[in-house]
Amino acid sequence: MRVLSLPEPAGGLSLRSIDGGLLVQRTPPYQEHWRVVTERDPTAPELEALKLAWKVCTHARSNAIVFADARRTLGIGAGQTSRVDAARIAIMKARAPLEGSSVASDAFLPFPDTLEEAARAGATALVQPGGSIRDREVIEAANRLDVAMIFTGIRHFRH
Repeated sequence: MRVLSLPEPAGGLSLRSIDGGLLVQRTPPYQEHWRVVTERDPTAPELEALKLAWKVCTHARSNAIVFADARRTLGIGAGQTSRVDAARIAIMKARAPLEGSSVASDAFLPFPDTLEEAARAGATALVQPGGSIRDREVIEAANRLDVAMIFTGIRHFRH
Protein backbone atom coordinates (compact mmCIF):
# COMPACT_ATOMS: atom_id res chain seq x y z
CA MET A 1 0.00 0.00 0.00
CA ARG A 2 1.19 3.50 -0.82
CA VAL A 3 -0.33 6.55 0.87
CA LEU A 4 0.04 9.91 -0.81
CA SER A 5 -0.63 13.17 0.95
CA LEU A 6 -1.77 15.93 -1.38
CA PRO A 7 -2.75 19.53 -0.72
CA GLU A 8 -6.46 20.39 -0.93
CA PRO A 9 -7.27 21.08 -4.60
CA ALA A 10 -8.24 24.64 -5.41
CA GLY A 11 -12.00 24.98 -5.16
CA GLY A 12 -12.33 21.73 -3.17
CA LEU A 13 -13.41 18.40 -4.59
CA SER A 14 -15.47 15.53 -3.29
CA LEU A 15 -14.12 12.10 -4.22
CA ARG A 16 -16.18 8.92 -4.17
CA SER A 17 -15.03 5.52 -5.30
CA ILE A 18 -17.22 3.62 -7.73
CA ASP A 19 -16.73 0.25 -9.43
CA GLY A 20 -13.89 0.71 -11.87
CA GLY A 21 -13.18 4.33 -11.11
CA LEU A 22 -13.60 7.49 -9.11
CA LEU A 23 -16.37 10.10 -9.13
CA VAL A 24 -15.07 13.65 -8.66
CA GLN A 25 -17.50 16.46 -7.84
CA ARG A 26 -16.99 20.05 -6.76
CA THR A 27 -18.54 20.72 -3.36
CA PRO A 28 -18.25 24.36 -2.25
CA PRO A 29 -20.64 27.13 -3.28
CA TYR A 30 -19.30 29.24 -6.15
CA GLN A 31 -20.90 32.60 -5.44
CA GLU A 32 -18.68 34.42 -7.94
CA HIS A 33 -20.80 32.80 -10.69
CA TRP A 34 -24.16 33.77 -9.19
CA ARG A 35 -26.37 36.03 -11.27
CA VAL A 36 -29.80 37.44 -10.53
CA VAL A 37 -32.16 36.51 -13.37
CA THR A 38 -35.39 38.06 -12.08
CA GLU A 39 -36.65 41.63 -12.04
CA ARG A 40 -36.21 41.73 -8.27
CA ASP A 41 -32.84 41.31 -6.54
CA PRO A 42 -32.80 39.35 -3.30
CA THR A 43 -32.71 41.47 -0.14
CA ALA A 44 -29.66 41.21 2.13
CA PRO A 45 -31.42 38.76 4.52
CA GLU A 46 -32.68 36.70 1.55
CA LEU A 47 -29.16 36.56 0.12
CA GLU A 48 -27.74 35.31 3.43
CA ALA A 49 -30.49 32.67 3.55
CA LEU A 50 -29.78 31.67 -0.06
CA LYS A 51 -26.08 31.20 0.75
CA LEU A 52 -26.95 28.95 3.69
CA ALA A 53 -29.56 26.97 1.74
CA TRP A 54 -27.09 26.49 -1.15
CA LYS A 55 -24.37 25.29 1.21
CA VAL A 56 -26.72 22.76 2.84
CA CYS A 57 -27.88 21.69 -0.63
CA THR A 58 -24.31 20.73 -1.56
CA HIS A 59 -24.40 18.01 1.10
CA ALA A 60 -27.85 16.57 0.35
CA ARG A 61 -28.69 13.78 -2.08
CA SER A 62 -29.83 14.46 -5.64
CA ASN A 63 -32.97 16.48 -6.31
CA ALA A 64 -32.47 18.31 -3.03
CA ILE A 65 -34.70 21.22 -2.06
CA VAL A 66 -33.62 23.19 1.01
CA PHE A 67 -35.55 25.97 2.78
CA ALA A 68 -33.56 28.30 5.06
CA ASP A 69 -33.56 31.67 6.70
CA ALA A 70 -30.39 33.67 7.38
CA ARG A 71 -29.61 31.68 10.55
CA ARG A 72 -30.84 28.12 10.08
CA THR A 73 -32.06 25.38 7.81
CA LEU A 74 -35.85 25.15 7.97
CA GLY A 75 -36.66 22.10 5.82
CA ILE A 76 -34.90 19.58 3.58
CA GLY A 77 -36.35 17.28 0.94
CA ALA A 78 -33.86 15.11 -0.93
CA GLY A 79 -33.28 11.88 -2.80
CA GLN A 80 -36.57 12.01 -4.71
CA THR A 81 -37.11 11.47 -8.44
CA SER A 82 -39.16 14.67 -8.49
CA ARG A 83 -38.06 18.10 -7.27
CA VAL A 84 -41.73 18.93 -6.60
CA ASP A 85 -41.95 15.93 -4.27
CA ALA A 86 -38.68 17.00 -2.62
CA ALA A 87 -40.14 20.49 -2.10
CA ARG A 88 -43.32 19.02 -0.59
CA ILE A 89 -41.26 16.86 1.77
CA ALA A 90 -39.14 19.86 2.81
CA ILE A 91 -42.33 21.85 3.48
CA MET A 92 -43.88 18.97 5.43
CA LYS A 93 -40.70 18.43 7.49
CA ALA A 94 -40.16 22.14 8.26
CA ARG A 95 -40.00 22.81 12.00
CA ALA A 96 -40.54 26.56 11.63
CA PRO A 97 -42.74 28.84 9.54
CA LEU A 98 -41.53 29.18 5.94
CA GLU A 99 -42.90 32.70 5.44
CA GLY A 100 -40.06 34.84 4.06
CA SER A 101 -37.71 31.85 3.66
CA SER A 102 -35.27 31.23 0.84
CA VAL A 103 -34.93 28.01 -1.16
CA ALA A 104 -32.09 26.19 -2.90
CA SER A 105 -32.34 23.48 -5.54
CA ASP A 106 -29.24 21.44 -6.34
CA ALA A 107 -30.30 21.01 -9.97
CA PHE A 108 -32.12 23.20 -12.47
CA LEU A 109 -35.89 23.55 -12.30
CA PRO A 110 -37.29 22.09 -15.54
CA PHE A 111 -40.76 23.56 -14.88
CA PRO A 112 -42.15 26.36 -12.68
CA ASP A 113 -44.01 23.86 -10.44
CA THR A 114 -41.29 23.56 -7.77
CA LEU A 115 -40.93 27.34 -7.59
CA GLU A 116 -44.72 27.72 -7.32
CA GLU A 117 -44.85 25.12 -4.51
CA ALA A 118 -42.09 26.95 -2.62
CA ALA A 119 -43.79 30.33 -3.08
CA ARG A 120 -47.11 28.91 -1.80
CA ALA A 121 -45.25 27.79 1.31
CA GLY A 122 -43.93 31.34 1.83
CA ALA A 123 -40.52 31.39 0.12
CA THR A 124 -39.50 34.74 -1.35
CA ALA A 125 -36.15 33.86 -2.97
CA LEU A 126 -34.69 30.85 -4.76
CA VAL A 127 -31.24 29.80 -5.94
CA GLN A 128 -30.69 27.10 -8.57
CA PRO A 129 -28.12 26.23 -11.25
CA GLY A 130 -30.26 27.22 -14.25
CA GLY A 131 -29.68 25.58 -17.61
CA SER A 132 -33.10 24.14 -18.39
CA ILE A 133 -34.59 24.64 -21.84
CA ARG A 134 -37.55 26.11 -19.92
CA ASP A 135 -35.54 28.62 -17.84
CA ARG A 136 -37.55 31.47 -19.37
CA GLU A 137 -40.83 29.95 -18.07
CA VAL A 138 -39.39 29.56 -14.57
CA ILE A 139 -38.04 33.14 -14.58
CA GLU A 140 -41.43 34.46 -15.73
CA ALA A 141 -43.14 32.53 -12.91
CA ALA A 142 -40.67 33.95 -10.39
CA ASN A 143 -41.35 37.48 -11.63
CA ARG A 144 -45.12 36.88 -11.49
CA LEU A 145 -44.81 35.58 -7.90
CA ASP A 146 -42.32 38.33 -6.88
CA VAL A 147 -39.69 35.71 -6.00
CA ALA A 148 -36.07 36.80 -6.44
CA MET A 149 -34.10 34.11 -8.26
CA ILE A 150 -30.39 33.50 -8.76
CA PHE A 151 -28.73 31.14 -11.23
CA THR A 152 -25.42 29.72 -10.02
CA GLY A 153 -24.23 28.04 -13.21
CA ILE A 154 -23.04 25.18 -10.96
CA ARG A 155 -24.99 21.98 -10.51
CA HIS A 156 -24.45 19.96 -7.31
CA PHE A 157 -26.73 17.01 -8.04
CA ARG A 158 -24.98 14.67 -5.60
CA HIS A 159 -25.39 10.91 -5.96
